[in-house]
Amino acid sequence: MAALQDSTLNAMETHQQQLLEGWLKALQATGATRNIKEQELTQEAQEFLQILTLTTRAKHGADVNAAGWEEVRRFLDRLSASRARLGHDSHQTTFFIFALKAPLFGLLQSVYADQPQLLAEQLWEISGLLDTLGMYTMRVYQKTREEVIKRQQEELLELSTPVVKLWDGVLALPLIGTLDSQRSQTVMESLLQRIVDTGSEIAIIDITGVPTVDTLVAQHLLKTVTAIRLMGADCIISGVRPQIAQTIVHLGLDLGTLTTKANLADALQLALSRLGVSLVGRG
Repeated sequence: MAALQDSTLNAMETHQQQLLEGWLKALQATGATRNIKEQELTQEAQEFLQILTLTTRAKHGADVNAAGWEEVRRFLDRLSASRARLGHDSHQTTFFIFALKAPLFGLLQSVYADQPQLLAEQLWEISGLLDTLGMYTMRVYQKTREEVIKRQQEELLELSTPVVKLWDGVLALPLIGTLDSQRSQTVMESLLQRIVDTGSEIAIIDITGVPTVDTLVAQHLLKTVTAIRLMGADCIISGVRPQIAQTIVHLGLDLGTLTTKANLADALQLALSRLGVSLVGRG
């Protein structure tokens, strides 16, 4: 890619306001300004134009991954991250770059009105540069979005495994939904940490909200129970419905010495009795 002409860069600086007006108008027309204040968007556009002009004027070459393009990359990294947090899609994010083409092309046509060959060359160069920056922005956006989704999934996993203190020395973990390998690990870590923090002696895992118990789910439960026992605590599984009991029998699963109860109330009663606590009913 050949360097942009000084006359092109001079025109971008001299007619910055004209470029900004056309650029912002194009962005607004496509919905790429959603949840962004006009003043903030204007500042972003002004900053990008300034950084882009300075970088290209410094003759750092066409490779946007090269050392001379750090400031441009840092700007686009921040832009992509902010758009991902705002919930913008990749099209809205990359259009921040692509929307600059139309007003910039119009400006260059007036600058090189009597130099058609130079005009064609500069249009080709600026188009290639903006395409490259747009694709870089899309890659950064996708990476940032994946990180946001991963973090949200981890937060949802944590929210879906609440450890509740039912009594001094008794913790309960109600499970809802499928218990896969990743969630099993989260369950184990959350429960073990709470056992350490509270010094609890008994943990109740309630599987009333688990739709099915197959070999894999049973293995996850056994691993969790084993880890709890290694911590010096005991574990009771509650919520074993008749259908689940039949499934376990049909699968030939060996739950060993695992203590199970039909519901959480029965499990709590057993836990309290193991702690030497007796409950007196109302007369």
